[in-house]
Amino acid sequence: MATGHFDLKKAKNGQFYFHLIAANGDVILSSEMYTTKAAANKGIHSVQVNSPDKSRHEVRKNKSGKTYFVLKARNHQIIGISESYGNENAVKQGMQSVMKVGSTEKVRDLTKDN
Repeated sequence: MATGHFDLKKAKNGQFYFHLIAANGDVILSSEMYTTKAAANKGIHSVQVNSPDKSRHEVRKNKSGKTYFVLKARNHQIIGISESYGNENAVKQGMQSVMKVGSTEKVRDLTKDN
């Protein structure tokens, strides 16, 4: 059975970020920017630890009224943000996907390509 993975990337400004990718190839969670690769890897580890816990997910609405969710660490800091969803059922499916896939240890380091 195919599982998800993390893509670790380097932005044009030299900072690092990651995406959690579902088995179907969709980005299901995006990180903030990190100044170092080590910090981004700590962010990935935090997603791996916190994503299975439903209480770490918080549903929010953006300015245009679309629903999305954030994944928070124990210290309540946001470690990942989902895409925007059109309805509540879709956001719940997105959270379930992150809860299922987020603990994967598969990380593709794409920083060498940039």
